[in-house]
Amino acid sequence: MSSPLDATTARRMWAVGEPVHALGYFAPESRSAWEDAGLRGFWRGYFATRAAPLGPAGAPVVTAAFYNFAPSFVARSVPEIWTMAAPADAWTARLDGMDAALRATLDDPSVLEGAEVAEAADLARRAAEASPAAGRTFFAAHLDLDWPAAPHLVLWQALTLLREFRGDGHNAALLAANVDGCQCHVLAAACAGPPREMLQAARGWSDDEWDAAEAGLTERGLLVPGQADEATEAGRALRDSIELCTDQTDLAPWRALGVDATERLHGLLRPLAKAVAESGTLPAVNPIGIRW
Repeated sequence: MSSPLDATTARRMWAVGEPVHALGYFAPESRSAWEDAGLRGFWRGYFATRAAPLGPAGAPVVTAAFYNFAPSFVARSVPEIWTMAAPADAWTARLDGMDAALRATLDDPSVLEGAEVAEAADLARRAAEASPAAGRTFFAAHLDLDWPAAPHLVLWQALTLLREFRGDGHNAALLAANVDGCQCHVLAAACAGPPREMLQAARGWSDDEWDAAEAGLTERGLLVPGQADEATEAGRALRDSIELCTDQTDLAPWRALGVDATERLHGLLRPLAKAVAESGTLPAVNPIGIRW
């Protein structure tokens, strides 16, 4: 008998889909495709290819959609990136990079043309297209994209939609908890997440901004006074509640797909996620905060 869908389902599906989605952030083949499209420099390529569904958006819009990047850090690349590549070209570069990355990462790239990848692509696309877009602007922008022809790219794009659906919900949970874009990293680091030196550099926050975020969380009783790298019991509880809220608001795709189809998709994704995770391309400690 199938287990009912609950918050753990959403987390399990995120965990199995994230390695495939995130490969594009770390694979050299992706960066090469970005550069071929005229996007010089990692961060220009990152912001352009990820923000492309929003159109030629300015820095405030991209900052709002991404939530946890320093505004000044985003403004170093946006809107300059749109003089290097139009949003449609940036998205094409992202797909081209993922195609090359998957083929280079897998020991047997022929599996990408197999029946199981095609089935997984169909299930993931059904889940993404059935998800409600209300209140999820970034997800809605992705939902408006054309679908690629190749099944393995349909699968990647669907996993990306589902990832941004979850991300929009996570941002809402942070807002409800009054935790801003810098504070969420401070709290994560204090709860045994990625260390400050990685998160601060990867999201562009200055020392002053980071220290102010620590001070604000300490004043709320969420960090141990004098030990800003350690959360209090209240701080850990708040972070747990944010994660639970994220999981609970991420159930819609899986309820729409149904228990059996969701478990089938999980089973189909596991070998692909395992192969990507074991390839060594994804760093064990990373700003995403997931252990591959």
